[in-house]
Amino acid sequence: MAETAKYEAINGGNLFTDMKTQFSLLKTKRTVGFAYGFLFIFIIVTTFLAFTPSQNSSSPWFSNIFSLTKQEDVVTTTSYRSQFSSVFSNLFPKSSFEQPHLDKKGLIVEKSENYTQNNDKGGVLENPFNSSSVLSDKVGILMGNESVNQSFDDKDGIFKANQSLTEGSKSVAAVNQTKSRDFDDKVGILKGNESKKTAPKLSSKGESANVEKKRDVDLVKSLLNCDFFDGNWVKDESYPLYKPGSCSLIDEQFNCFLNDRLDNGYLKMKWKPNACSLPRLNATHMLELLRGKRLVFVGDSLNRNMWESLICILRNSVKNKKKVYEESGRHHFRTEAFYSFIFEEYKCRVEFFVSPFLVQQWEVADKKGGKKETLRLDLIGESADKYKDADILVFNTGHWWTHEKTSLGKDYYQEGNHVHNELNVLEAFRRALTTWGRWIDAHINPKKTFVLFRGYSASHFSGGQWNSGGACDSETEPIKNDTYLTPYPSKMKVLEDVFKGMKTQVSYLNITRMTDYRKDGHPSIYRKPNLTLKERRSQWRYQDCSHWCLPGVPDAWNELLYAELLVRLHQKHQAKKS
Repeated sequence: MAETAKYEAINGGNLFTDMKTQFSLLKTKRTVGFAYGFLFIFIIVTTFLAFTPSQNSSSPWFSNIFSLTKQEDVVTTTSYRSQFSSVFSNLFPKSSFEQPHLDKKGLIVEKSENYTQNNDKGGVLENPFNSSSVLSDKVGILMGNESVNQSFDDKDGIFKANQSLTEGSKSVAAVNQTKSRDFDDKVGILKGNESKKTAPKLSSKGESANVEKKRDVDLVKSLLNCDFFDGNWVKDESYPLYKPGSCSLIDEQFNCFLNDRLDNGYLKMKWKPNACSLPRLNATHMLELLRGKRLVFVGDSLNRNMWESLICILRNSVKNKKKVYEESGRHHFRTEAFYSFIFEEYKCRVEFFVSPFLVQQWEVADKKGGKKETLRLDLIGESADKYKDADILVFNTGHWWTHEKTSLGKDYYQEGNHVHNELNVLEAFRRALTTWGRWIDAHINPKKTFVLFRGYSASHFSGGQWNSGGACDSETEPIKNDTYLTPYPSKMKVLEDVFKGMKTQVSYLNITRMTDYRKDGHPSIYRKPNLTLKERRSQWRYQDCSHWCLPGVPDAWNELLYAELLVRLHQKHQAKKS
């Protein structure tokens, strides 16, 4: 009974009713327990997916919580839908769930459009994302969530604001780089095509070379019958041949630019013959012409002016300036009787021998037991044996024949042991040059040595001579009216007569007229640096209206020398052919 009593119906119910009630309660508890268990498992799984990144499936929804607030409204809406789709696809990978009206590229598409606009401003390829095939072909089908997933792939494992947008931009950049590579490839193909097109045209290149060669030959031929010295100075902005102040070898007294001369018109003039066009001096080519040779200047300080000009022109074309140097290491060129610059790479020398009269300066005993200076009109300069084997010789004389001693000619000119009490300077000049001419004929081999003589260079002292207040510092333009030119010097007429009596052919650089135009080209008061204008114009300072600024007029003399070398080379080739 006791056991039976435990199972008696409550409130008068029977056993079946009571059991049914117990089973109903049991069923309700199980359902609730199952629901709670499922919810707990769902939370754990969701949390695990949210905080556990992987290569294939990461936590795009959670990771973008930090970036949603900083995105634009349109981007936010699209991003949210993309994130929801991403979570859904992670939970149900086989689901065909797709968000309506949402491009599969998601954020990438919108960011790429912005990126494209920015790059258009920078001149990048126009519309690099014109078709979706660019994305699919170059980087696969980039889903918005895949772009977002990159935020957790940072090696440092640190959350970064707007990481999805940054990675999206990186993806776009990658696509753009791919596109750029495609473009570069096309350019490369074009270049390749150009190469293929030009490859068969080797003959046309040969034809072009032949045309250039013919042009050079025609140019040289045009020089053969051209009077180089009948012409005018024309302005040319491509001059000078080397940058002012760039050549440290120029003597201080010639370096007008570094001596604070402010006007620069004198630097921009080119000599233009009336009957032809002189070639611009190509320093590299001239050095090739001089390879293995000696070019020697012999004469006074005006030839030193020309020598320094050529050294600067040639040196300017040499890359390694250390391979251009004065043989004895000198850097100043006014005190010694001989200087030699070596161009090591070309194994050539460009030298200068001081010999202002071309004949020897001498001394004899006077009546008082002392010594007096004389000029031996019958003896060639004492350095002649040192340069007689040179390949090219450029002589000059003239200015020292205008000095007081030579002009007066009293007890100064000597022949043998006889000192003339008085001798006309023009006659003394003729006798001295005759001595020079005879020495050339006797000692120079014209087949080896090319002999040139540079004529008298005009001076422009106004209001006196060099030592009596003569000036030219106000001159900034060349003479343009021929009526203001001085008559041809009588000494140069004597020189021409001497040439006629010589066996050796001498090329005469008759620069007298061309220099007469250039009253603007002298150093004048710009002979020293760091002087005030008052100091420059001081009555105690002489103006130099004989020598020339460098860069300047002597550069044109060297262009004439270059033209003469081209003509001689052409003549030698023609002689070999015949």
